[in-house]
Amino acid sequence: MTRLPHCLRLACLGVYCVGASMVAQSQTIKPAPGAVAPGLSMRASPSSLALSVEGSRASDFIVAVVDNEPITNQEVNRLAAMADPAAAKLGRTNLLMEAMETLIDEAAQMGVAKQFGMQISSDELALAIEKTAQRNQLNIEQLQQRLQEQGLSWEQYRTQVRRQMLLQRVREREVNARIKIQDYEIDAFLQERNNAANPNADINIAHILFELPENASADQVAQQLTKADEVMRRLKAGEDFARLAVQFSKAADRSNGGVLGMRPPSRYPSLFVEAVKDAAVGQLLGPVRSAAGLHLLKLLDRRSSNALPTTVTQTHARHILLRPGGKLSQDAARAQLATFKRQIELGLAEFEALAKEHSQDGSANQGGDLGWANPGMMVPEFEEAMGKLAPGQVGDPLVSRFGVHLIQVLERREAPLSLREQQDMARNILRDKKFEEAYKNWEREVRGRAYVEYRETPQ
Repeated sequence: MTRLPHCLRLACLGVYCVGASMVAQSQTIKPAPGAVAPGLSMRASPSSLALSVEGSRASDFIVAVVDNEPITNQEVNRLAAMADPAAAKLGRTNLLMEAMETLIDEAAQMGVAKQFGMQISSDELALAIEKTAQRNQLNIEQLQQRLQEQGLSWEQYRTQVRRQMLLQRVREREVNARIKIQDYEIDAFLQERNNAANPNADINIAHILFELPENASADQVAQQLTKADEVMRRLKAGEDFARLAVQFSKAADRSNGGVLGMRPPSRYPSLFVEAVKDAAVGQLLGPVRSAAGLHLLKLLDRRSSNALPTTVTQTHARHILLRPGGKLSQDAARAQLATFKRQIELGLAEFEALAKEHSQDGSANQGGDLGWANPGMMVPEFEEAMGKLAPGQVGDPLVSRFGVHLIQVLERREAPLSLREQQDMARNILRDKKFEEAYKNWEREVRGRAYVEYRETPQ
């Protein structure tokens, strides 16, 4: 039978998996299969609605006990009502049984979380719920109203969100600890991914075309060949290929330096592919004769289609952080930062000066300057907001687990990835590949250790 996902879809609103892990700076946490941070969907299928109504009328009784924790018939009906509509083909009886088994698995995992004393703080919960509302263009009051319309109380919603966040946290902790990535695996992965000798590797070629008519005479060919040889001499002397392409090439792409773009060999003329087959990146070749004329070629890049990126987009930003507490509420902090934003945009204040005077973190002395940051270095909510800003732009006040921020992006750049950064990227990819199997093994072990007593068949 098809198991229901480890993700509750609450009432008819459908709280679903969105993969928005709440993580600290410089920390990468990969969500377990079905692990969630809360999200909100405003759609529900007719079958889900019907099952939800039917389930709400079912009498309540205990269907199973997991380590002294009861699972009730209404809980089973609620989860079954929120399954993917495709699961309806199982039939109501099988769907209820699968929902019960899912709840038993979750109850066993919650027991592990309790053993470790794991908790979700009120601030973490509030931030997760606020992000859910923002994703659906709602404020908290509108979210509460929407939940109430679907028969779900605010406390029920908070309890279920907290439960799913806790399940995600225990899965991440326990499963990640089981995954071991050896250095030789990383080396082999990088070698395979970055194998430039792969004949199917994508290539990027720039060219300069010296045009010839279809039935060119020997004198015309000789004349263009002389021009091509002279330009090649200048290229080998160190002159810029793109500048000479603009000056001499007769191809339509001369305005962008003759660059044809990264593409598979099948999308290049076979003449070009053969010419660069054994060339090193950066090597000059030609002249090569085609039906259009004579070409000077430069191999700009060669990369396997699944190769790791060689560069990363870095962002240089600064911020002003206010930490709500005491007499400063979150709303007051937002209002104060909104005022700062207006002052900056009107030229009445400088961002750096405001940060030095008001920001409540270690970057205040540097005017809020956070330096250059790679993707993944900031917590997701901060990085998401930062990524939407153009250089020079100041965003709206943003709430994170650390407080309320006013962010300004100063500049962006493409920076080469170091070998260490490529190894870290490879390690994360390999960890993802191994996670599913490790998770399933852990899930079976946790279920096997739990005491499960079946009481009644869910109805």
